[in-house]
Amino acid sequence: MSKAPVQIIMGSRSDWPAMQSAIEPLQALKVDYATSIVSAHRTPQRLYTFCRQSESDGTRVIIAGAGGSAHLAGMAAAMTWLPVIAVPMPSKYLKGVDSLLSMVQMPKGVAVATQAIGEAGAYNAGLLACQMLALSDPALQQRLIDWRRAQTDSVAEDVQ
Repeated sequence: MSKAPVQIIMGSRSDWPAMQSAIEPLQALKVDYATSIVSAHRTPQRLYTFCRQSESDGTRVIIAGAGGSAHLAGMAAAMTWLPVIAVPMPSKYLKGVDSLLSMVQMPKGVAVATQAIGEAGAYNAGLLACQMLALSDPALQQRLIDWRRAQTDSVAEDVQ
């Protein structure tokens, strides 16, 4: 497993089209990341091993995307002290609302920072991971401040 500070995990390859949005702010702010498939239901031992290794390999934040019953983020959060950011995936029948509700209804004592469904949530998960890391990295903090300033400056003041 990579020693990147941000680990992006997802339940299956079908989650990648939405989850790849998480890498945009990470790349823009020059934060290392790694991606892997870790299914809470189909590869529980892989999830267990991932969580154990993450605690000692330099991982600082885990971003977990999953759909349907969406147990990946909650199970990861239950198995590690590292912060976990959840991204609900859109689903065929309930459009991801099932995933969202599963992720936000964590029991007391198992914290998961749940984002919006799909690409916007994945993007914001990457950004939130950068914000978390910036708390102890002055250079990243400055890049984040500059990024925010550029975002603000890109908004026109009038319609013409």
